[in-house]
Amino acid sequence: MAIAQRRLQIMNPNFLSLAIALSLLLVISSAKVFFEERFDDGWESRWVKSDWKKDENMAGEWNYTSGKWNGDSNDKGIQTSEDYRFYAISAEFPELSNKEKTLVFQFSVKHEQKLDCGGGYMKLLSGDVDQKKFGGDTPYSIMFGPDICGYTTKKVHAILTHNEVNHLIKKEVPCETDQLSHVYTFILRPDATYSILIDNEEKQTGSLYSDWDILPPKQIKDPEAKKPEDWDDKEFIADPEDKKPAGYDDIPKEIPDVDAKKPEDWDDEEDGEWTAPTIPNPEYKGPWKAKKIKNPNFKGKWTAPMIDNPDFKDDPDIYVFPKLKYVGIELWQVKSGTLFDNVLIADDPDYAKKLAEETWGKQKDVEKAAFDEAEKKREEEETKDEPVDSDAEDEKDESDDAAEGDASEDDVAEDPAASVDEDAHDEL
Repeated sequence: MAIAQRRLQIMNPNFLSLAIALSLLLVISSAKVFFEERFDDGWESRWVKSDWKKDENMAGEWNYTSGKWNGDSNDKGIQTSEDYRFYAISAEFPELSNKEKTLVFQFSVKHEQKLDCGGGYMKLLSGDVDQKKFGGDTPYSIMFGPDICGYTTKKVHAILTHNEVNHLIKKEVPCETDQLSHVYTFILRPDATYSILIDNEEKQTGSLYSDWDILPPKQIKDPEAKKPEDWDDKEFIADPEDKKPAGYDDIPKEIPDVDAKKPEDWDDEEDGEWTAPTIPNPEYKGPWKAKKIKNPNFKGKWTAPMIDNPDFKDDPDIYVFPKLKYVGIELWQVKSGTLFDNVLIADDPDYAKKLAEETWGKQKDVEKAAFDEAEKKREEEETKDEPVDSDAEDEKDESDDAAEGDASEDDVAEDPAASVDEDAHDEL
């Protein structure tokens, strides 16, 4: 009886909803959230707009909006609004160190402008920063997010700063290039491994040791090693049993063209004795070479053995950023329209995943439908504005001319001069 009641409880939708809610609550309670910004009311008190490039009149303005197409008009973010402008804005949070803990950096971004050249990345900064002067030259600890420019650059940046040197990820991580919202997540773990996710799907993973040149390599090729003199690295050799056929060298490269005929106007006394032109000889195979066979003494391509790198010094804190304190956006955009939302800095990937599901996940289908509808209207408007086809115009003019000609046929027939002109035009 108790088992049956238990099954009924599990099948009850209210019970299931409660279980999901409790599960989410457990994730939230165990996660440490250092910074979370959904750009609701009061967001401007948390963010500082930089004066960078203002004196050059090149500082762009941010719009507070949900965008032209969205999944929820009440869910707003900040969007670049002016073309050919620099943008810089930042927010402060309590200083943190990710030592011995996982660091999760996540945000959503949408390029409504069909971006052809510009960034959609964000930065984490350390120490004390004058936020009113935050700009392109401000040192940062982590830069992460999509970057698009032309046909060649369509990738996710993951740049880590170590000892004041910026190190780019060596692996290529393609970014999304459409005009919809996407969630970008960077996870950095205490074991110096990382993951890059787009829309909650892992796109790249690996180690800080191998995928960035932060430290010298642990091993290098032995610079003192030399290839042994008896090392045979020729995979194929000439067959010593192969012999050149008798008379091979007597085969001419070209032969007279037997189908050629002496021209009828050829004069031997004036033009000299006629000889047939030559053509390539199909029997000629070029200089003789013995056929190739597998080398029985082939040892493979020689490479120097690997040895421990004397310049390598391990840094167990290679993953650590001890004084993270600000999150910022610093961009140059040729064409504006990039919208940022749902910024998160935390220590729990599961919490980040839940946040993405609760925001982007619930809205993406509605946003896609709104985008499709907007595209349909845009295409209809463009069709209305297109000029009338010139061929159709010509056909209309010809039809009108024919009608006018039929209407005035008697008048033309009565005019001899007109008849002469028409005959002359026809002959021309």
